[in-house]
Amino acid sequence: MQLFVVDAFTSRAFAGNPAAVCLLDRPIEGPAGSEWMRGLAREMNLSETAFVAPIEGGYSLRWLTPATEVDLCGHATLACAWVLSEVHEIDARAPMRFRTRSGWLTCERQGDWIAMDFPATPAQACEVPRELIEGLPTEPLEVLANERDYLVHVRDETTLRELQPDLERLARLHHRGVCVTARAESSHWNFVSRFFAPGLGVPEDPVTGSAHCMLGPYWADKLGIDELVGYQASERGGVVNLRCDGDRVHLRGQAVTIARVLLREEAQPPKA
Repeated sequence: MQLFVVDAFTSRAFAGNPAAVCLLDRPIEGPAGSEWMRGLAREMNLSETAFVAPIEGGYSLRWLTPATEVDLCGHATLACAWVLSEVHEIDARAPMRFRTRSGWLTCERQGDWIAMDFPATPAQACEVPRELIEGLPTEPLEVLANERDYLVHVRDETTLRELQPDLERLARLHHRGVCVTARAESSHWNFVSRFFAPGLGVPEDPVTGSAHCMLGPYWADKLGIDELVGYQASERGGVVNLRCDGDRVHLRGQAVTIARVLLREEAQPPKA
């Protein structure tokens, strides 16, 4: 069984967001299968490990952090599409369809890029919990939320880059994570962001594709444009191109394959 490590949302090694991609010959089901996936995700200790298997109409795709399974993950989806097109050499002109907890997602190889069609998840006005205010040592301009994450707009890019949140307090929030954003100072990007999800075992995510399904509609409305470029200002850093189209957000990113691993027999999933 093959396992790949891919740096997503970057064109160079050791940048962007690393994801593990486990290629299966069938979807893994049942309690024993779920426990095996959790064990492998903990072993990889990356923000997400993706499990992809062929099914009728496309592929089954699940994402696990070292602590839990998640409903939507952009960078690991990009990594899966990259592996399938780069290693398996599937028809790059044909869309790749993935059945996930968030419905069917479509990816397409476009030269050195992967284009992904994701659901838009706009943020709305919300009650701001005490843990969020105490966990972020800055005065936000605006705080919104969707079903998964908080969106916190701060004064400027310098404030965002220098932010040192109290991760213990943020881990107490009921939402998946906290996305902090500001308008970009560089002309290369429209906005910058950082993403914290300590409750999922991910103190700071290097590049968060799914958060851009919230950031895209937010900044499209603020700036009055539908096509944007975001930079996630983590230590590794990564670039996300996006286009807002009604209830969908089209994300584009690059990827680099870092490693190919062969799982020994004792580390493979239980037999069906």
